[in-house]
Amino acid sequence: MTAGPTEIWLIIVLLGIGTFALRFSFLGLLGDRPLPGWAQKLLRYTPVAVFPGLVAPLVVWPAATGGTFDPPRVLAAAATIGVAVVTRNLLAAILAGAGTLYFGLWLL
Repeated sequence: MTAGPTEIWLIIVLLGIGTFALRFSFLGLLGDRPLPGWAQKLLRYTPVAVFPGLVAPLVVWPAATGGTFDPPRVLAAAATIGVAVVTRNLLAAILAGAGTLYFGLWLL
């Protein structure tokens, strides 16, 4: 069963309203008040929790290979993590990962 243009636009509008309501409930209603300390502490870990969830599928099942496992990408991710942990330098980690990926793609 396919949806017609009316149903698709209704879904888009309802999802837009839902997204706005979710963001407004946090930013609009609480934006002028200070957050409790425990909430600020927990919100600090949000990027650390979200970023691996965004990157891991792209490393393990990359679209460039049709979703099949690709060793150069896994090695590049491991090199990036290793250099980041050792040096605590973002630019060094990015360059190490990019260099490892390019060298791994060239080698394999």
